[in-house]
Amino acid sequence: MKRFRVLVTRQPLGNSLDRLEKIAEVRLNREDRPMTMEEILEGVKDCDGLISLPYDRVDGELMDASGRLKVISNHAVGYDNIDVEAATKRGIMVTNTPDVLTETTADLAWALILATARRLTEAERYLRDGRWESWSPSLLVGTDVHGRVLGILGMGRIGAAVARRAQGFRMKVLYSDVFRNEKAEKELGIEYADLKRVLKESDFVSVHVPLMPSTHHFIGERELNQMKRSAIIVNTSRGPVVDEMALYRALNERRIAGAGLDVFESEPIDQENPLLRLDNVVLVPHIGSASRDTRIAMGDLAVENMMAALRGRIPPSLVNRELLKTKPLSG
Repeated sequence: MKRFRVLVTRQPLGNSLDRLEKIAEVRLNREDRPMTMEEILEGVKDCDGLISLPYDRVDGELMDASGRLKVISNHAVGYDNIDVEAATKRGIMVTNTPDVLTETTADLAWALILATARRLTEAERYLRDGRWESWSPSLLVGTDVHGRVLGILGMGRIGAAVARRAQGFRMKVLYSDVFRNEKAEKELGIEYADLKRVLKESDFVSVHVPLMPSTHHFIGERELNQMKRSAIIVNTSRGPVVDEMALYRALNERRIAGAGLDVFESEPIDQENPLLRLDNVVLVPHIGSASRDTRIAMGDLAVENMMAALRGRIPPSLVNRELLKTKPLSG
């Protein structure tokens, strides 16, 4: 008889669940849709573990619904969907999937920089709509990326990976962070600056800060007004980090040149969102980690975290490490 029960709110890519099923009864949502809160509350009853996705809200009520929850393994690097404080109070481990998606998300940030600068999605619509009748010197003119100034907000793993790619474009890189990353400065030749200077001097601004109370609407009206009129902002972190309506106004009034967004304040995006009506913004549906290899690696790490926790070991990617002071675990 298997010792553990685990609820998995959506089928991960790959075969990572095969390993988990050797030690646990897996309750899997096999439908290609998110589970409702009511379904999760029912499904998590008597479960020792939960493998959640970024849109699953995991609060104290859900934790208590289990009656025996030991670990919440989030299939994402961000964990703003989980009340970590509530989990810690209950002695529940919270894990995430960092590192494995760093390079893929940095690739997507650069795809957005290039697509926005060169108006690629706008150009494709122009062609597909049958409006291309001749070549013109002024046809869909964009802006160069090479040799410009790139500002990075948040010099963690992904921010550093984005900065590394900028070397190939011979860009000057400025960055702002609550903590100075001197290692990255030495390795990548980047320069630390305060937020105001980064916004003022950058031709492109790429956002890589985690979502927490202090970063909600981190980029708002004031910050957007500090940017160049020719500047482009890209966000692949979390939607609420940027005040979406302030961004819409800045784009609509051409106070900045463009934006590339992978994340939104409300996901999936509301079809009434005014950003959808603008040509100077590139919008994609939260696909920062969406390469096959990376999504398989994320599933593998989520399961690895789960299995370690169930077996009383320290998970590779434990978020609330303060639990280790009171909860004896083996390495």
